[in-house]
Amino acid sequence: MIIVQVKEGENIERALKKFKRKFEKTGIVKELRARQAFQKPSVTNRKKMMKAVYVQKLRAQED
Repeated sequence: MIIVQVKEGENIERALKKFKRKFEKTGIVKELRARQAFQKPSVTNRKKMMKAVYVQKLRAQED
């Protein structure tokens, strides 16, 4: 359960922003989307490899 401490006189929008940030860090939404459909391990590994190659290319362009 996510608990957000709200200080005396603190704006409700700021408290909501804190809640959203904590919620994102937990990764609940990401996990739910991943569980909606099964992915074969080979597909998962291929996506990881393609992402690594993409990031490596970006870093190479920076240099």
